[in-house]
Amino acid sequence: MGHGRRTGRVVVVSGAGAGVGRATAREFARHGHAVALLSRGEAGLAAAAAEARAYGVPVHTVKVDVSDAEALSAATEEIERALGPVDVWVNSAFASVVSPFTEIEPHEYERVTDVCYHGYVHGTRIALERMLPRDRGVIVQVGSALAYRGIPLQAAYCGAKHAVRGFTDSVRAELVHEGSRVRVTEVHLPAINTPQFSWVRTRVNGRTRPVPPVYQPEVAARAIVWAAEHPTRRRYQVAPSTVVTVLGQRLAPRLLDLYLGHTGYDDQVRDEEPPTEDNLFSPVDGTRDFGAHGEFDEEAKERSLFDEVNRRRGALTVAGLAGAAAGAGCYALTRGRT
Repeated sequence: MGHGRRTGRVVVVSGAGAGVGRATAREFARHGHAVALLSRGEAGLAAAAAEARAYGVPVHTVKVDVSDAEALSAATEEIERALGPVDVWVNSAFASVVSPFTEIEPHEYERVTDVCYHGYVHGTRIALERMLPRDRGVIVQVGSALAYRGIPLQAAYCGAKHAVRGFTDSVRAELVHEGSRVRVTEVHLPAINTPQFSWVRTRVNGRTRPVPPVYQPEVAARAIVWAAEHPTRRRYQVAPSTVVTVLGQRLAPRLLDLYLGHTGYDDQVRDEEPPTEDNLFSPVDGTRDFGAHGEFDEEAKERSLFDEVNRRRGALTVAGLAGAAAGAGCYALTRGRT
């Protein structure tokens, strides 16, 4: 727990010890919001808290597994005692297995689903229990292009992300029915340079990598904070590659089946030794801080012009860019990799 000035709202971020969650917590703190950080790994959590405190805002940390609904509820009570009522809840915890589906054990698949789907369900329920009586608040679901299109080797993760999108549609419609002023929005990300590729459980001949183009987690963080501050839009799609994936699935799903069937394995595996430990059931950042960035700083993009236009120029310009990006992407798919 930390103390400092408070000029903004109280924000809860799950998965805050590394990657997108880590960068997002830091970005909220930079905007002057009090932040509550949820994660399993003590070292990552402590380092994330130190980064947030550097901005002079109140910070509270809780070591918790989001798949444990009772523990998550108790953590939220602790947060509200320390910081006050929760205004924004960001679901971004992550775990996965990169493997052909037939080689994933049932308990592994269940674990990915528990974190990436049930963790979001638990977080959303706990946030709504507090927000609905106050008739205010924002829930941000951190999603992915893979919530629209499944890819090889990621059946468990893609299935969970698809489930979150459908679940969120239902919740949003119920809020409309109740006339609630609580808002739920989604931020769907492209490939991000995070430490997940250093610790994800795998059953492939090599070390995993994100499918290019790759963006830095700060790109995601800026989009998430913007979405929390402008939650009237149902969804934000970050970067042209996300838009191309969504529209490609709508317009030519069979073509994507063929394309990904031929390229999806090689695009996700590099010829290096796989990690010797993974974080599926136990955190690997208990004693070592991995930070927000992964191993791909040299190729990861620092900014997304598309996302910046999305925030600053309005829907009409974005629609034009999206159409152009989708056209270019679909053309590239038909011509093979460039």
